[in-house]
Amino acid sequence: MEIIKKYFSDFTEAQLAQFTQLEGLYKEWNEKINVISRKDIDALYEKHVLHSLAIAVMCNFDDGAEVIDIGTGGGFPGIPLAIFFPEVNFLLMDSIGKKIKVVQEVIDATGLKNVTAMQGRVEELKGRSFDYAVSRAVAPLGDLWRWINPAIRRGQKSDEFSNGLMCLKGGDLTAEINESGLQKIAQAWSVHDIFPEPAFEEKYLIYVPK
Repeated sequence: MEIIKKYFSDFTEAQLAQFTQLEGLYKEWNEKINVISRKDIDALYEKHVLHSLAIAVMCNFDDGAEVIDIGTGGGFPGIPLAIFFPEVNFLLMDSIGKKIKVVQEVIDATGLKNVTAMQGRVEELKGRSFDYAVSRAVAPLGDLWRWINPAIRRGQKSDEFSNGLMCLKGGDLTAEINESGLQKIAQAWSVHDIFPEPAFEEKYLIYVPK
């Protein structure tokens, strides 16, 4: 939790309490259902929570914005972002039921009122639209954009960026971005530049506008 406080100092008491709860909740549930790598669970706040919050540093979602987390896994980046933005509405989706079970338990235990968890595939989601999509290392960029583009409405629900996709990825992304066909519009930032921690070397945040 100290590494979160290193970079953020203006959380409410309620937000601090929610962030603090995450360690115990994920350690407890990870013993039952493995949603976080065993080697990473002791670095939860750095490798999962802080990593997720790179999106919050770059994009300040407006109150009332609707955000979908594609392939949320154990709830990242969606849960940390939902704590950070209590007035933004989040839908966390994953195709694996046991992962959504953990996400729902974390939502209930932390008292988050702005999050819905749903089992399913985003490409099968009908009749819903969102301002932004977020994701973390779920699929190639081209696939992510193809799945979610139809559900992203045009507009701008943040001061910095028009509606679109914000995804966290690692490694050399040159080929992936070129293969996606989005190289003319996609933007990328180093997470290490946002949070200069060794764990974030070769970690990137990619933005694709609608």
